[in-house]
Amino acid sequence: MADHDQGAVTLYSGTAITDAAKKNHPFSVKVGLAQVLRGGAVVEVSSVNQAKIAESAGACAVLISDPPRSPAAAGVQRMPDPSLVKEVKRAVSVPVMARARVGHFVEAQILEHLAVDYIDESEIISVADEGNFINKHNFRSPFICGCRDTGEALRRIREGAAMIRIQGDVTRTGNVAETVRNVRRVMGDVRVLNNMDDDEVFTFAKKLSAPYDLVAQTKQMGRVPVVQFASGGITTPADAALMMQLGCDGVFVGCEVFEGTDPFKRVRSIVQAVQHYNDPHVLAEMSSGLESAMESLSLLFYYTPNLILAAIILTAVIGLIDYQAAYKLWKVDKFEFFTCMCSFFGVLLVSVPLGLAIAVSGSFSSQDLVACNLAKHCRIWKHPINSDISES
Repeated sequence: MADHDQGAVTLYSGTAITDAAKKNHPFSVKVGLAQVLRGGAVVEVSSVNQAKIAESAGACAVLISDPPRSPAAAGVQRMPDPSLVKEVKRAVSVPVMARARVGHFVEAQILEHLAVDYIDESEIISVADEGNFINKHNFRSPFICGCRDTGEALRRIREGAAMIRIQGDVTRTGNVAETVRNVRRVMGDVRVLNNMDDDEVFTFAKKLSAPYDLVAQTKQMGRVPVVQFASGGITTPADAALMMQLGCDGVFVGCEVFEGTDPFKRVRSIVQAVQHYNDPHVLAEMSSGLESAMESLSLLFYYTPNLILAAIILTAVIGLIDYQAAYKLWKVDKFEFFTCMCSFFGVLLVSVPLGLAIAVSGSFSSQDLVACNLAKHCRIWKHPINSDISES
């Protein structure tokens, strides 16, 4: 059923947790709290200083995440450190969000105890429960959930999500293509639904694998029933304005914007682009002079794939080294050991052809040395047969 005053969906059934059953956690109030963020930019931060910059630049909220770690030390990504959450909450006055792993309701309980304003049940970090999501109706705090299509969005709303994050690229490369594709998919499904007869909605709900009442609510409202933000690859004012013109209510901005030389200017320009997404004059002004601010960011994006690949290779190669065999080779034949090491580091640090060339040339040199030593010990040049051959 629709709550027309709040623009929210009231969920009901004999066993489900509902507004009536849980008056202390009304879903319509959570949706109203999420609607406060419409027309704003949520900025991901990993330190108190970044949170202060985001607040001064006009961000409508900050999303706390753990500081970036190297690929080799990344491991399992969990909710942010509670001490960091407390420090950020003391430092800023804007709403504070924090991520919990999918299905990890204990992390959500901890974050709610820390009085975060919104909890993001995020698939971007590690997943705790592969088969179940958190029952978000059990919590006082509004929840944000990610989606990549309309069916997933409506399923998360059924579970109690008060805000939807249409997720795109998660590799922090600044590629907005996947985000655009997912936003267009959601908006396209809504347009198709608006032109359907009521009899066709049942089949469409089955196609989306979504609850029928929420599909009907979407058709009635002409949009997904809760606030929908775009996330992933949004690093420029033009990207943010594009998401807004496609129909999103706001954007999430990754912490990569702080890698530039002037993070305040970058965040401020994106915030202004969200607020004035239909004004080309403002967009042109906000996009000017950002090249220098993005210089270090571009270098980071350029080298990151090579760094990740090198870390993966080094991690794998270290586990393949047989240290005992290498020691035995050193004891038996130091020249072969030296050749092996040179070819190994040639492949690892320079190129495969160089390493192979070192190995082959080393093998031939080793055979030549063996032959010379054999000739020396056997004195084959003074053998009578050789003397007869030379005389003839």
